[in-house]
Amino acid sequence: MELSENARITYEKRYLKKDAEGNPLETPADLLRRVASSVAAVEQDYGKDETEIAKIEDDFFEAMSGAYFLPNSPTLMNAGRDLQQLSACFVLPVEDSMEGIFTSLKHMALVQKTGGGTGFSFDRLRPAGDRVRTTNGVASGPISFLKIFDAATEAVKQGGTRRGANMGTLRYDHPDIIHFICCKESEDEITNFNLSVTISDEFMRKVTGEDPDPMYPLINPRTGEPHTDPETGEIVMLNAREVFDLIVEKAWDKGDPGIIFIDQMNRFNPTPQIGAYETTNPCGEQPLLPYEACCLASLNLGRFVTDEAEVDWEKLRQVTWTAVRFLDNVIDSSRYVIEEIEKMHKEGNRKIGLGVMGWHDLLVRLGIPYDSDRALEIAEKVMRFINEEARSCSAALADERGVFPNFEDSIYDTGRPEDRVRNATRTTIAPTGTISILAGASSGIEPYFSLAFLRKNILGGVDLPEVNPLFLEYAQREGFYSAGLMERLARSGHIPEGDEAVPASVRELFKTALEIDPEWHIRHQAVFQKYTDNAVSKTINLGREATREDVNDAYILAWETGCKGITIYRDGSREKQVLNVGIAEEESLRPSSRPATLTGHTTCLKTPLGNLFVTVNTAGGKPFELFAQIGKAGSDVVAFTEAIARLVSLALRCGVGVEEIIAQLEGIGGYRSVGFGPNRIMSVPDAIGRALAQLASVKMGENGLHHNSRELCPDCGTGALIMVEGCAKCEACGYSEC
Repeated sequence: MELSENARITYEKRYLKKDAEGNPLETPADLLRRVASSVAAVEQDYGKDETEIAKIEDDFFEAMSGAYFLPNSPTLMNAGRDLQQLSACFVLPVEDSMEGIFTSLKHMALVQKTGGGTGFSFDRLRPAGDRVRTTNGVASGPISFLKIFDAATEAVKQGGTRRGANMGTLRYDHPDIIHFICCKESEDEITNFNLSVTISDEFMRKVTGEDPDPMYPLINPRTGEPHTDPETGEIVMLNAREVFDLIVEKAWDKGDPGIIFIDQMNRFNPTPQIGAYETTNPCGEQPLLPYEACCLASLNLGRFVTDEAEVDWEKLRQVTWTAVRFLDNVIDSSRYVIEEIEKMHKEGNRKIGLGVMGWHDLLVRLGIPYDSDRALEIAEKVMRFINEEARSCSAALADERGVFPNFEDSIYDTGRPEDRVRNATRTTIAPTGTISILAGASSGIEPYFSLAFLRKNILGGVDLPEVNPLFLEYAQREGFYSAGLMERLARSGHIPEGDEAVPASVRELFKTALEIDPEWHIRHQAVFQKYTDNAVSKTINLGREATREDVNDAYILAWETGCKGITIYRDGSREKQVLNVGIAEEESLRPSSRPATLTGHTTCLKTPLGNLFVTVNTAGGKPFELFAQIGKAGSDVVAFTEAIARLVSLALRCGVGVEEIIAQLEGIGGYRSVGFGPNRIMSVPDAIGRALAQLASVKMGENGLHHNSRELCPDCGTGALIMVEGCAKCEACGYSEC
């Protein structure tokens, strides 16, 4: 196996079996053999002998080790191990009762503990202030329960292997829809959910003016009747254009909410006799019925280009069949933590989702710019081929193993032999987060977000540029490579404007996400959606100069071109974003000179290691330096406390915001804590952060905590999170929120 440094690090940190001290007990090749063996063992249930099973296991292993395809992370993490939960995405129902709500909360925790992501529709919950007959009181509404689910996810953190990820959706005609659209105005709230508004075609026709009447009634889900004003008794009406403008405003400002075109999703629901789609998994690519699951894998398209710069269609067909068989086996191999999920997935619709990664890599190898009609033509040809081959393989599996149990009365129950399939859906364009790093591929169908980044503190503190291997290959082959160019590339992330060393044709091939017009992003999503059974996870990345009108146009174009949903992210829209694409060099930070006399205040906090005294001095009305004292002189505790205080002082004198310093310190836990609830002190660093907040009069977040925006990677602490495929990902270390 040829692995990049990033892939090696990611395997070791996230996937390999480890002993009690955290030392790897297997190599990446061992891991893939473990997965291949576990998944191939299912073949015995379908009558295969040992020789046939060994051949299928080898096929699985060779396709994965050659980076032709990789399954979703739970399969890599859990196959052949105790958990054996192999699916990535689930949808759980939220019923309008305390029993139903907290049953879903329990099920969410069980799913996330094993590495799965969960989606929830809050449509059925009665609105805030509505009547609760059993207590003669009033309902708190869906947003209050959304926050409870978010807090529970924060506690679970998916068993330490993957951070909890959720999708929360609400219909456009729910009485609490305005509150829902605005509920993530603060970056410190509801941090474990992507939010989307589910919108009908009727609503969009009112938005675009196709329906000249923009007004529509809100519907109370408890009664199914129009929602009335409690004071006047009149039916509450909203203006679709105004609601849409509010969605656009919030998405432009913070990136949430996205939009799900629910009618378009349900047009392609393969089992309408079972129920209608209400929501999706966390990144929007997998519409699922309540208690449904889906197992995912992605083909690495960059690997299917010949030396003659042509698509290797026969190899693509072969690996597609291998991957579909693999995924159908995963359904039987997986251990389900909830009985209802097992019934829906294994004994119901048997949905799988084969997608792609390395799309921009394929285009570069073919010499085709991302923002070109030729790229769209190739996209349609490639995805149609994959979709058709996946369906053919599923039909062959149906002949061998039988159709999916809910086949009767499904859209495939036509009487035609070719429509008898093993899996209700076969294709999905899902986020490839860490698996694209393992495969050395570009993410999903996204254009490159950056062509290089600086790997920090290598070889005793040296920062080394890590450059896109295809760009490096072009630079060396065409003779424009230089160490200076690589350094400039790593500083800015893209080919520096005006850099004449790079030929124009190469510039066109290697345009990055923010250099490509949003329309091309959407048209790529639409053309892949055309031949994808489920949906497409993609982020429409906009430059920071993008206007609200740009967001408006993107949303409308997505609906008009047949997308099932859309997520946009405007660069710089989060207050604490640390990745500033296009800035070639960071200005050096120089500490301000200290005045001879300063004034300040001192506070005392109890910590697990004793009383801590913190003094903050100010200059010009702003915190300028911090002193901290604890314990007896000469101890290690005193030393590290003084070290933290000196570094905080240096940061303050260099102009680093107090909020940013607090965000780095608060919440750091030690081996024990002092106190309870919001006043609990978890460690000395936590106490210093709290003291600084108190003395600097900085407003703390909910429950006394000031949460990080998580734009800086919470794992490696040096890489920046980028928004791709509807998810946040660190290119430096492989961390992914999905």
